[in-house]
Amino acid sequence: MTDAGITYVHAPEHHRYEIRDGETLAGFTQYRLPDDVHVDFVHTEVDDSYGGQGLAGHVVEFALADVRARGKRIIAHCPYVAKWLTKHPEYDDITDPAA
Repeated sequence: MTDAGITYVHAPEHHRYEIRDGETLAGFTQYRLPDDVHVDFVHTEVDDSYGGQGLAGHVVEFALADVRARGKRIIAHCPYVAKWLTKHPEYDDITDPAA
């Protein structure tokens, strides 16, 4: 997925989905794997110089679509992801509450 030179990639070795501007890491949403079924999103951030462009929402959308495609379920401990999910009920079927 791209936005005017911006790309979104899964970096499983870092347990995150990244926002890339060429070789520059512009932001990410970090996750942990508490079990074989869930992807637990714990933190999302975008570099200040990329703020206000909607990139956090795009990387979360990219990440959650990938989680769905892999047949996994979502837990959102990250406040940003949790709020994003309230506006996107299309992910309710694969979202479990954060304990």
